[in-house]
Amino acid sequence: MKKLKQAGIACTLLLLLVMGSSWGFLVHRTTHQLAVYELPNEVQGFFYRHLDYLVKNAPRPDTRRNEDSTEATKHFIDIEYYGKDAENTMPATWDAAVAKYTKDSLLKYGHLPYVIVDMKAKLTHAFATANEDSILFYAADLGHYIGDANVPLHTSINYDGQLSNQKGLHALWESMIPEIEIEQFNLYGNHTATYLANPTAAVWKAIRRSYALVPDVFAKELEVSKQFTEAQKFRIQMRKGKEVKYYTTEFAKAYAASLHNTINEQLVNTSNMIADFWYTCWVDGGKPNMDKVFNTSLTQAETERLKAETESYQKNTLIKDGYLISKKKEQ
Repeated sequence: MKKLKQAGIACTLLLLLVMGSSWGFLVHRTTHQLAVYELPNEVQGFFYRHLDYLVKNAPRPDTRRNEDSTEATKHFIDIEYYGKDAENTMPATWDAAVAKYTKDSLLKYGHLPYVIVDMKAKLTHAFATANEDSILFYAADLGHYIGDANVPLHTSINYDGQLSNQKGLHALWESMIPEIEIEQFNLYGNHTATYLANPTAAVWKAIRRSYALVPDVFAKELEVSKQFTEAQKFRIQMRKGKEVKYYTTEFAKAYAASLHNTINEQLVNTSNMIADFWYTCWVDGGKPNMDKVFNTSLTQAETERLKAETESYQKNTLIKDGYLISKKKEQ
């Protein structure tokens, strides 16, 4: 009975996630929350006061794809299309990239790095003009795109294994495995938000790190597949009147084990990078006094709760202690 229940849960998760999004809603929301714990006091109170908003809206750019035809290619970059060693040689600025590849090509094959740089500029402006609504809006969106940059398959033209007979790999790596394994992840990265003197370089560093992981993402799936029969590797589900194959929980766990800590590490890299960008935008926006401008000085109760959550975060017991918002049923 327990196995049947677990299988049912896994099927439900897959139905929700396989057609979904970068990192899945769980990880996008988790990384936004973790980033808040890494911020310095000057901005942490403001972000903590709005933690629920940031976590809730972390997946918003994905849901926006349903109504905005220009949204989809903001979430990835097909490195291979742009030529050999493109991850090291692509222009740093949007205008230079347009001049080299044309705008149409960038909009077709993905322009994620340039979107992050643009979001960074918008969040910086929001801080400079003390626009609270814009700060929150762009902070949530910026964090989302940063998360996308840390997903290997968001950097490859073979984004779902569709070119190598490994279709479905995308959701397996970024959604199914985190849903199954997150309670075993180490969510504490021992990182404090750091000012980025060259944010663009930080973006491309993340892209290169993700792209370097791509070969292993495919190779490990093939390697683990040798240990499973077709029936053990996939389960069949009806979706919109059609039979669709999904990876089994058993295969997902074996594949995750073969990747070691890669997915966990990329999750932590994401939260670290979000914290760095939020802090950098605040600095570049003139370091406005957040408590004074927005009256976000924490109450004693909020201060105590933040302290308790931070201690739980440092001990990697956020889930056990019930503090990880993305694991609460209402999310």
